[in-house]
Amino acid sequence: MLYFLYRAGQRLALALPLPWAYAIACGLSDLKYLFSIKDRRAVLHNLSAVTGPSDPELPRMSKEVFRNFSKYLVDFFRLEKLDRDFIRRRVTVIGRGHVDGAFKRGKGAILLTAHLGNYELGAAIAAVGGYPVNAIVLNHQSSKIDALFVARRKSKGVSSIPLRSAVRQGFACLKRNEPLGIVGDRDFTGHGLRLPFLGRQMSVPKGPAFFSLRTGAPVIPTFLIRAAGGKFQMIFEKPIEPIATGDEERDIESMTRTILSVLEQYVRRYPTQWYLFRDFTDPTPAVVL
Repeated sequence: MLYFLYRAGQRLALALPLPWAYAIACGLSDLKYLFSIKDRRAVLHNLSAVTGPSDPELPRMSKEVFRNFSKYLVDFFRLEKLDRDFIRRRVTVIGRGHVDGAFKRGKGAILLTAHLGNYELGAAIAAVGGYPVNAIVLNHQSSKIDALFVARRKSKGVSSIPLRSAVRQGFACLKRNEPLGIVGDRDFTGHGLRLPFLGRQMSVPKGPAFFSLRTGAPVIPTFLIRAAGGKFQMIFEKPIEPIATGDEERDIESMTRTILSVLEQYVRRYPTQWYLFRDFTDPTPAVVL
């Protein structure tokens, strides 16, 4: 059933003018907000770590999270319309020199993002812009939906690396001097580090720091942020360089703390574009529904 809803959403998003598609998606997201009590509570809980639990703006902000996520899906379904002209007209790129500088060193780069803004569209924009992105992804429980998402990414030059193959394929793409995309604000393995984030403890992946320390590839925090007027900002932050002391476990934790400090800055700056629909402090490995 969910697969057919995704396919219907894709056809509708492609057939309608973008403002209409956004309007319909936001209307549906309002219904989702109203009836999905579990998701609404999780978003309220997560936002409260940013604003404080007594902030009167929490209900409005949580509804905005649902609406922004619905726009994220519309943008994803419309990936085939993405081209260089779209990027020229609607995307402001900030910090591209950080990425170009990393590739000149020949060790690849780890493009680290979060469930923030539009990470799927961001990967596609990077690929269309000349970077053959390889993104580590969690497979969907439905093979049909998973195939749909993989095909959408592939159509724009983004290769999906299943989590089960992340280590082998991740090292391979960095050896080819290509970017490795990783979402770093949620551990999906059950073997993450418990570290402070937004004043609370959460489980975060070791992968970004692990790959960086083993290969010498820098971690470049990367975000595609939704801006006013249907435009976006593609931001490549200053690279986080690996510092190896010989104690890999300690080095991974130290680098991960640095990574989290950047992610936290962006979540605080754009809380209504942070799409985690479960308690971020819950250490249980997540699944894609």
